[in-house]
Amino acid sequence: MHWIWLIIVGALVGALGRLFHPGTDPMGWIVTILIGIASLVIAGVIFSSGWLEFLVGIVVAVILVAIVGRLFGQGRARTA
Repeated sequence: MHWIWLIIVGALVGALGRLFHPGTDPMGWIVTILIGIASLVIAGVIFSSGWLEFLVGIVVAVILVAIVGRLFGQGRARTA
């Protein structure tokens, strides 16, 4: 049950990370969930409390979305 909860909350954190990051992001929903799960794991290593871990997870997700967006965005850049 813990894994299902991690996926659901990871999807929410990843979606909030994409929402708070300005601009468009060239990633799908699977990458968004993976970013959310990774940010929750990183936040869980730093903090062990519920709400504080969630808030730090969102901040980490915004940072990861920016990093992944730059990595994926360079390969898909179009020239006009």
